[in-house]
Amino acid sequence: MSNPDPDAVRATFTRVAHRYDIANHLLSGGIDYYWRRKLVRLAKSGPCSNILDLATGSGDVAFALQNGLPSTVKITGLDFCEPMLKQARLKREGLGLDSKKYEFIEGDCLDLPFADGSFDLVTISFGLRNLADRAKGLSEIYRVLKPEGRLIVLEFTQPYWWFRPFYYFYLRLLLPWFARLVTGDRDAYLYLGTSISNFPNRIELSKELKKVGFEQVQEHALTFSIVALHQGNKS
Repeated sequence: MSNPDPDAVRATFTRVAHRYDIANHLLSGGIDYYWRRKLVRLAKSGPCSNILDLATGSGDVAFALQNGLPSTVKITGLDFCEPMLKQARLKREGLGLDSKKYEFIEGDCLDLPFADGSFDLVTISFGLRNLADRAKGLSEIYRVLKPEGRLIVLEFTQPYWWFRPFYYFYLRLLLPWFARLVTGDRDAYLYLGTSISNFPNRIELSKELKKVGFEQVQEHALTFSIVALHQGNKS
C-alpha cells in the first residue's frame, strides 16, 4: 500500500475547491454537520483556548469550533491547498470575523511552522489519511501541543462488518457518479474511496497515536463506524 502523493492530493482538492462544501453536504446526506457537532462537544470537554485546525480546507471545522466555543478562543487553520484556504477566508469575511483571531494559513502538516508547545488543542478532520507520512505528521502535532494538550481526530474508518457491503457499494460505485454531477470531477471522489479503504480501523489508529506518545487515547465510532472520533492527550 503506497502512501498518498502530496502533489496529487493537492491537485485533487484544487480541482474541487469551488464546490467542496456543497459536495460534502449532499454526498454525506448532511451527516457531516452531526459529525462536526460531536467534535465540538469533545473539544469543549477540556482546555481549548488556542486551537490549531489542521487540514482545515474550507474551514468548516474551524467555524464550527468558533460557533460552539467561547469568543475568547483563538483558532488557526492550516492547509497546504491555497484554493481551499481561499474558500475559508471568504467565509470568514462573510461572517465578519477578525482575521487575527481566526487565521487561515498555508502550510505543511509534516513540517508545522509553529514553536514547540504552541497550542492546547489540535484538531484534524478528514485529513490524516491524506498525509504522505502519518507518523511524522502525528509527531509534529505532538510537538506543537502544550503539556496536557489534546489532539482530536475526526476521520473515516472501517465500518461495522455487517454494514460494509452497503457502504462500499455506495462509496465505490454510486458516490463517484453523484460527485461528478455535483462537482464535475469524478476522479477526485474515486480517490476518496481508495483513501478510505486503505486507512486503518479505529483500533489500529489508536495504536498509532499511542506509539507517538499520546496517552489516555479514546476512540468513538459514529454512524455505523463510517467515521470515528479519536482523542489523545500529551503528558
